Amino acid sequence: MQDSGEPPVALPKMDFATLILSLSASAVAHLGVAPEPGAPAPEKDLPLARQTIDILELLQEKTRGNLEPAEEELLRDALHDLHLKYVAAGSG
Repeated sequence: MQDSGEPPVALPKMDFATLILSLSASAVAHLGVAPEPGAPAPEKDLPLARQTIDILELLQEKTRGNLEPAEEELLRDALHDLHLKYVAAGSG
């Protein structure tokens, strides 16, 4: 890998919240939702979006009773938001 001369990008600390946010961002991109207003929308891939949502649901099931309240809320809210976006993407 060549050095581009740019300083390395600091990656966020990996924790449960970072994992959930990363998977959620991936699912949103697969749903064809633009990351910023006015930005071009990525190509929609509903099967990949569904698979990522399924992974988050599996994490929710397997971690039930083992999460901090804030982690549980983040996962629940992320799934709720993704389900709404998935339905909207499928009907669009």
